[in-house]
Amino acid sequence: MHCLKSRDYPRQPMSHDTLSYTIGQRLYLNITDRCTLVCAFCPKTQGSHQVHAYDLTLHQRPEVAAIIAAIGDPTRYEEVVFCGFGEPTLRFKVLLQVAGYIKEHGGRVRLNTDGLACLVNKRDVLPEMRGLVDAVSVSMNAQHEPLYNQHCAPQLAGAWQAMLDFLRRAPAYIPEVTATAIDGLAGVDIRACERLATDLGVKFRARQLDRVG
Repeated sequence: MHCLKSRDYPRQPMSHDTLSYTIGQRLYLNITDRCTLVCAFCPKTQGSHQVHAYDLTLHQRPEVAAIIAAIGDPTRYEEVVFCGFGEPTLRFKVLLQVAGYIKEHGGRVRLNTDGLACLVNKRDVLPEMRGLVDAVSVSMNAQHEPLYNQHCAPQLAGAWQAMLDFLRRAPAYIPEVTATAIDGLAGVDIRACERLATDLGVKFRARQLDRVG
């Protein structure tokens, strides 16, 4: 297999957009500003594009070459995380290409997602992630559909069930699968969310309201 290197890609015009940013020992990738949800608790929905000291405003969606250049050597980090202020799987082809670069250069890949990749791409994309994504964190955000719809305002019909199906099936393709919910979000029962995650056969992690990254 051809080993992809930064120099294999043509140089892109200089951009001041923040395509990668570090929190602790992790490198986060900001590859899109589009979302399949309009979460009321998301800072972007509230008019802010700030995470820690980083402004994640994107003036254009970066191509593979620019993202690779923003990563450099992935082994410098505990893991490289597709995250940012948009849903990474909306740029699924780009995500896979960049993940391939990271893996071929000895890095670990994590995907933070809303779990709607199969729904939005209108096909089963999980097999395409095998060997490229080491861990996935899925924003479950609620213990039942009405509360999920209230807080997340999904833009696609059937989002709740599609997210649960993604969680249920993901362990067959991705080694580490975790569902998350926000402790402190109105009406969210963290224990019930954890039970639901257990029933789906995945790990669970509680996040804190108004704490990003």
